[in-house]
Amino acid sequence: MTSNHSDCHYCLQSLRGRKYALREENAYCVRCYDSLFANPCEECKQPIECDSKDLAYKGRHWHERCFKCTKCSRSLVEKPFAAKDELLLCTECYSNEYSSKCFHCQKTIMPGSRKMEFKGSSWHESCFVCQYCQQPLGTKPLITKDNENYCMPCFEKQFAHHCYSCKKVITSGGVAYHNQPWHKECFVCAGCKIQLSGQRFVSKDEYPYCVACFSNFYAKRCAACKKPITALGGAKFVSFEERQWHEECFNCARCFVSLVGQGFLTKQDAVLCHECGSS
Repeated sequence: MTSNHSDCHYCLQSLRGRKYALREENAYCVRCYDSLFANPCEECKQPIECDSKDLAYKGRHWHERCFKCTKCSRSLVEKPFAAKDELLLCTECYSNEYSSKCFHCQKTIMPGSRKMEFKGSSWHESCFVCQYCQQPLGTKPLITKDNENYCMPCFEKQFAHHCYSCKKVITSGGVAYHNQPWHKECFVCAGCKIQLSGQRFVSKDEYPYCVACFSNFYAKRCAACKKPITALGGAKFVSFEERQWHEECFNCARCFVSLVGQGFLTKQDAVLCHECGSS
């Protein structure tokens, strides 16, 4: 620019009729300004004169003609670009060299576009969708089956088992009983409601019972000790005329000798060995 400033602030030569540059309200001739204040170009290392366009990025400077892609040398002026290890690259070169490939479509995920990360893989946002309903998954809860992703409602609709007791979805674990799925917490004794998962139980009329409840409700009673007779654990018993005894309880009512495998007599409700029964 030209002005009526009289002298260069540095070399004190007259500026009349000459171009000059202002810095902090002081006027400098072009030569002094360039030598004192011009930024060196990152590409050609020459100063960027005051009559040249200075392009800056993260504290570094380029001539307009030097501001180009490091790989393909195309100009980056007024174009999108990316930086890698302090090198400037056009978006195409950056994508070819460094950008992730979408796990679904295998195409490049361009710089600046939204990228989804899941199980170590990258996805376009538009490709990260439920396999069944095709709606974007974003950050919603999801379940993966056979390398395909599903939103929770679709997975439950397509694959999940429903508890035979409460009818709700079983999301993990569960118990199979009579070919029906149950939540562990729903698989309880029909009598006392104690959880039976991992416990011994007995089935009666399609309902599960803990051993104690089954014995109390359904097991036959020993004619001697009146306690339940159950076959659980390999217990042995003796049956005679609709009465049952634990094997260890089947003794003579008088001398208490064991009658298991022996002949015996009955007198009213008592069972007697031959000796006691004949006396």
